[in-house]
Amino acid sequence: MIQSEQAELAERSELAELAAWAEARLPRLIDAACAATIERIPFYRNERIVSADELRRSIAQNLRFLVTAIGHPEAPLDLAAPEATGRQRAHQGAPLPEVLQCYRICFTTLWDALAERTRGDARQSATATEALLTAAGMILRLTDQHALALTEAYRTATAGLLLAQQQRRSALVEALLTGHPGVEAGPWEAAALLGLPSDGELVVVAADTHDLAEASLPDVERRLAANGIVSGWRLTPAQQLGVVSLHADQRETMLDVLNKIAKARTGISPPYRSLTDTPRALALAQTALGGLPPRKAGVRVFDPSPLAALMVCEPAEGRRLADEVLGAVLGLPPEDRAPLLETLNAYLEHNGSAERAAEVLYCHPNTVRYRLRRIQELTGRSLSTPYGIAELATAAYALNLNPALNLNPAN
Repeated sequence: MIQSEQAELAERSELAELAAWAEARLPRLIDAACAATIERIPFYRNERIVSADELRRSIAQNLRFLVTAIGHPEAPLDLAAPEATGRQRAHQGAPLPEVLQCYRICFTTLWDALAERTRGDARQSATATEALLTAAGMILRLTDQHALALTEAYRTATAGLLLAQQQRRSALVEALLTGHPGVEAGPWEAAALLGLPSDGELVVVAADTHDLAEASLPDVERRLAANGIVSGWRLTPAQQLGVVSLHADQRETMLDVLNKIAKARTGISPPYRSLTDTPRALALAQTALGGLPPRKAGVRVFDPSPLAALMVCEPAEGRRLADEVLGAVLGLPPEDRAPLLETLNAYLEHNGSAERAAEVLYCHPNTVRYRLRRIQELTGRSLSTPYGIAELATAAYALNLNPALNLNPAN
């Protein structure tokens, strides 16, 4: 027992001697660790994020902590320094692997110096060797504990930063969608902060939430970004809303991404360029969404016709127009009304060609012509005059955008 206590005392003495030796050489060890860090890690050569003075202070703090721990192994472990460094590097945007590598270089520098000192010790006693091995174990353990504390603090800080960034992006998207960016900022400032290019077209995307406040377009911003498409998103209890910037060749790519990931009804506005039109585009995207069957996933693009947009922006006028122009048709029994309206839509959608309309309706062109004459008789509008066809086309758009108008109260 006495011999064991004596051996332990001797080892402690050797550890204290190693620590004192290292402490006397701390300036040189700090210089060596700084030089090795800058040489091996390109990130630290650029002082815009972490200055040379800050790097030196951090390395000096770590080495002093380690040297003190070797000389006083019974002292309680204080991880405040690596935790603070982890938080600070996260806020600076420093990559975690490089930060951890700097720690390893710092501790390796101390170990190399202690090993070289022991090799050069003429005594080469068993106690000195045991002390060095004990110091090595302490260095490894402390390195691991430091790295874990730094990593946890870094990740916690990063999560907070990402949440704050996402909340800000969500607020900026809300500002564009509502047309109220703020007292001292306009829509252009909000778009710039979102990273939306100024030379592309914009579309608004509106999707029902998959569940209460659950995104139905999962990971959509990252998926679009992987294809070079910039966007910003906001999640509300009922809908997931996004503003997407597109170049000419990116429209189909966006549609492909949305079709692959959509878990609920998704509407897309026509393209627009002026940021002040974003609230209007939101209404069009939501109208496109409303044209899909409830509770069924799908993607629908709003009709690009200005007439369709006009009917959405003036819904009351659309209802009045549909009733005034097509009221006599809407008053027919459903079995008579449906083929007439279907024929009118097919005729308008195929550039006024009875032959093309007949192909899509699987009937004879004369049947199309008969139905069109019947519509003209009932409405008093001619499909051969500019005003007549304009009124019939606009009323048809109003019906298509609001199918409930087909249900005439008289039936």
